[in-house]
Amino acid sequence: MPTDLYRRRLLQFAALSSVALLPSCGSEEPGPRYTDADIARLAQQRLQEGAASGHGPFGPLRFKGYRGLAELPWFEIDAHGELRIVDLDLPKAIDMHGHLGMSLLLAPEVDLHRRTVRVMHLLDCDATDPGCELDLDVYINRNFSDEALDELWWSSASQGLWGSASAATQTIPNLLHEMDNCHVERAAILPIAFDLPFGDDLTERWIDAIELAGAGRRLIPGCSVHPQDPARFTRLRDYAAAGARIIKFHPTMQRAYPDSEVMMELYAECERLGLIVFFHCGRAGIEPEPTHRYALPRHYEPALETFPNLQFVLGHSGARDVAEAVPLALRYQNAWLDTHGQGVTTLHTMLARTGGERMLFGTDWPFYHLAASLAKLLLITEKQPDKRFALLRGNAQRLLNLT
Repeated sequence: MPTDLYRRRLLQFAALSSVALLPSCGSEEPGPRYTDADIARLAQQRLQEGAASGHGPFGPLRFKGYRGLAELPWFEIDAHGELRIVDLDLPKAIDMHGHLGMSLLLAPEVDLHRRTVRVMHLLDCDATDPGCELDLDVYINRNFSDEALDELWWSSASQGLWGSASAATQTIPNLLHEMDNCHVERAAILPIAFDLPFGDDLTERWIDAIELAGAGRRLIPGCSVHPQDPARFTRLRDYAAAGARIIKFHPTMQRAYPDSEVMMELYAECERLGLIVFFHCGRAGIEPEPTHRYALPRHYEPALETFPNLQFVLGHSGARDVAEAVPLALRYQNAWLDTHGQGVTTLHTMLARTGGERMLFGTDWPFYHLAASLAKLLLITEKQPDKRFALLRGNAQRLLNLT
């Protein structure tokens, strides 16, 4: 078997095996929870997106890597070869969707206080020179080849086994440096709890690292609990007491339907503690297929309806299921849309439909460079300063009760 094919099958086997080992919250039986129509809709979205790219109101938006965004009027390449904002009159952004380098299970702990020459993003469009083609008019992971996605899975596996070279660069000083270059003032840091037998304490490590770095004024600590963890309520209360403002639930990674009984119990406690619930919402299309069923936008509606005073962020605005997620934000005043990942034409349509209400700037760092998300919001808000302020900063300030 050729080496690259062997490696790909090994990665696929590892991904599916890891999914099988995770506990599940909710029925696995086929039926209305996940249908043939759902599967067909994802395939159709991919086809339509590819055909429509470059034909929207902004025309083609293709660049050579993240550095290629220097072709836009807001960016330049500085003397160190780094992408940097040049328009300092832009609002200082608040990134509501960020992470740090992960180490789990057997992997050695990442030194989150280390500064390195460059960040190796998990999907690194600047790994080559020139960089990969970066099309801002499609869902962002469409820009990456099968080989790049294989590298993502390989890096993910290494984060739980022997350590990841890329994760070692996804540190607090490197994030703050990229934030400075991109005029981002604050960022929410969102861990994920996987319910692993050991080495599954990202929340504790990241909260401690932010405090030790003296970065509390710039990095907003989040937390995560697994819905099958017997200590989930105790952990949740401890995390809130330690300063966590946001809790991250990832239905596909945690294999939990967001409308399951155990999740509804957790929302009630989140509401009592004053936490914001940040969901991964929708199918990105690159996760293992058996996990797709958990993230369909319709599974989130009972939470929005049952807890009208609890604020929910729909991560990625539903990803490739955006057409089903945006109507939720139009129906429920407690639903916010994280804009990360969506293409420019889709974001333009979202802005028109919502008026910019409850749309939030997010980047999913360190998967991607901060500028990949920032550039899209700058494009859709050109000559609309009030909308630009709302999307980059104002809506997040309102959600977080910041002055």
